[in-house]
Amino acid sequence: MSPRKANMESSIYFGSDGWWHGRVTVGVKNDGSPDRRHRRAKTEPEVVRKVRELEKLRDRGRVPKAGRKPTVAQWMTTYLETIASLKLKPRSLDDYWSKTRNDIVPGVGQHRLDKLAPEHLERMYADMLREGHAPSHVLKVHRILSRALKIAHRRRLITENVATLVDPPTVDETEANPFTKEEAKAFLEAAAKRPTFMRWIVGVGMGFRQGETLGLRWPYVDLEAEMFRPEWQLQRLTWRHGCDDPHACGARRHRFEPCPPDCSAHKGYKRGCPKPCAKGCAQHASICPQRRDGGLVFTRPKTKKSRNAVPIPPVFIPFLRDHQARQDEMRAAAGELWQEHKVVFSRPDGRPLDPRQDYEEFKELLAEAGIDDRRLYDGSRHTAGTILNELGVDMPTIMEILRHTQISQTRRYVKGRSHLSKDAMRRMGEFFVPPHEAPAAVSTETATETADTRAARSRRRRRVR
Repeated sequence: MSPRKANMESSIYFGSDGWWHGRVTVGVKNDGSPDRRHRRAKTEPEVVRKVRELEKLRDRGRVPKAGRKPTVAQWMTTYLETIASLKLKPRSLDDYWSKTRNDIVPGVGQHRLDKLAPEHLERMYADMLREGHAPSHVLKVHRILSRALKIAHRRRLITENVATLVDPPTVDETEANPFTKEEAKAFLEAAAKRPTFMRWIVGVGMGFRQGETLGLRWPYVDLEAEMFRPEWQLQRLTWRHGCDDPHACGARRHRFEPCPPDCSAHKGYKRGCPKPCAKGCAQHASICPQRRDGGLVFTRPKTKKSRNAVPIPPVFIPFLRDHQARQDEMRAAAGELWQEHKVVFSRPDGRPLDPRQDYEEFKELLAEAGIDDRRLYDGSRHTAGTILNELGVDMPTIMEILRHTQISQTRRYVKGRSHLSKDAMRRMGEFFVPPHEAPAAVSTETATETADTRAARSRRRRRVR
């Protein structure tokens, strides 16, 4: 009769089924009974290796929870619905959902969480780059997946976060392309012909983000104290289903076959034909009768620093008062059709400006001003930071105006100008070396001629010595 095993001691034996089996006690279940885990292999050395690995995890307190592990797709859904949604801002959460649906689930969604390997992620990233995705897009997917796997590792669903073993693509930082002083003036001259002139004055002249500018409301504008308080921003969020069966709700919008090459149904789509729906598609929430959390909404800025008050240049005050008077006239003309949102920049019926139309207007103004194409961010925040720097404002002050949390972020927004660098090096050179002065003109002609010969001059020098 074999002696009784000590508590927490593992057992290895050869079974009647022709396999070697190992039993490891890793703790106690919720009901108080021992939690015994099973490992098996064809050979004794292999089962011994598996048992030792499980014992090491037990000793470090990293044993995965019992039960079948979810797939990557199932865990990403759980992570986004119950974990990330408690912390992320609505727009960021929408971005996480979009990249999960379009990239993570099609790429590695069917793998079990504990069977996911670094090679699976590397292959997915390579396929995404081959399909034409930007390295920055792939890097964002990697960070989203890495964060979800980190939570799974923390909750002992997996023994290791495999995303930490993968090197994502290297991303070169996008170079800012702000307006020059002349381009900024030309842009605002073109904008002066439109009713939205003050929107561009605030965006370009004060460096407000698009959402902050369109979400600016009169209760947070103090014209007497000359202060803006960007407490809110306007964002477009993706609609969510409020019904119990999203797949059936969006049935009339489902498309499971790709469009033909000569598709005419989506001829006006800027991004081309939409992709076919997934098998269990739960999208198309815009047609849900109980849709929620979507459309144009007012949200809080991302950081507390972003809500700091910003001084209004005194020269802007008369323009803002005129703009307020014109808006009062529009309110009176609209009558009952006016929708009060108390926004500073509104449509004729009182609704906030649409960010999409605002972006299109920015592109039109670039063309009217004769400025080459660039990002909206370049024409607002980057321009404001760069011109402030050219006017001699120091970095800490620019950081306060742009409401950055770190000065390193401000330095990325401010782009140096070649003419300023040239002037700085000129002053540096003058500090070390005085300006070069041309030598005085020296006459090469003698006033008198001498008749001395060379021999006579030599004799005279000898007498002197």
